[in-house]
Parts: sequence; structure tokens; C-alpha cells
Amino acid sequence: MTARPVLGDYAKRMNLPAAPQLAHFADISVQVGQAQEVGQTVRGRRRLIPILGGEATGHGWTARVFPGGADFQLLVTDRLAELDARYVMETDGGDMIYVQNRAIRCGPADLMARLVRGEPVDPAQIYFRCSPRFETASPALAWITERMFVGSGARHPDRVVMQFYELA
Repeated sequence: MTARPVLGDYAKRMNLPAAPQLAHFADISVQVGQAQEVGQTVRGRRRLIPILGGEATGHGWTARVFPGGADFQLLVTDRLAELDARYVMETDGGDMIYVQNRAIRCGPADLMARLVRGEPVDPAQIYFRCSPRFETASPALAWITERMFVGSGARHPDRVVMQFYELA
């Protein structure tokens, strides 16, 4: 029996780039309001969750989340929700950042129903992953428009907390 080469050896032989690494970018807490129910559509149950404010903390910077954004939700099944949150942040240096954060949230049907009703659920029981994108007019922050980010989140009755990572 011959040993199989490890992926690292294959990558070296094929001159492949290194696997992406995760570099912490920010922790974000977004306060949310009561859901506006659109109802059952042909694509699923449609809801809109108003964003009331919040804050972000990165390495050497902070930001506030402006009220007025929203999380546009589609409850595809009783186990799966597709999320599309859009909001604006202002850094402590006065730079404005537009955020579009697409996510999926999945878990057992009974726990997902509790989240929809606004009840607390142990975040460890729910798969909540996201891919935020950023736009800014700030020359100092232009680099965030040129990178990919991923994250994980947790839904609480009055807020959503997330950790964002740059794919380095």
C-alpha cells in the first residue's frame, strides 16, 4: 500500500496559492426592531427587520451603525432563512461605510420558529454564516472594497452580533 500525498505536497507540486487565512476585522452588534411581515410569497415567507442602530469595534477603530437600515429576510423552509442586511456605519474618524451582509441561518425547525417569534435560542444550536461587502468613499479605507470577508453571527431577541473576518 502506498501513502497518499498530503494536499500540501500536491499544492507545492502544482504551484497553487496558499489556502486563505482568516484575519479578524470587526465585532458588530446591531440593534433590531420588530419584524414587518410581508407574508407567504411564492419564494417563501418574506419579512423585513428594521435596523435601529449599533456599534462595531475593530483593531484600533470603532464605528456606530446608523438607524434606518434593514435586514430583508426570506424564510425558505422551516429550517432555512436567507438574510440580506443593508446599513451604514460611521467610523470614529468620520468615514462612512455602506454594508451589505448576505447570510444564511439554519437550524432545527423548532429553534428557527423560536427565533422568528423573537425568543432566545442558544447560538451554538444555529448555523449562522455571512459574507459582508463594504463600500466607502474614504481613501484610507479603500482596501476594504478590495477584499473578501466572511463571518458568523448570533440572533438575540433585540440584536444580532457578528464577527467579521478578512480572507487573507
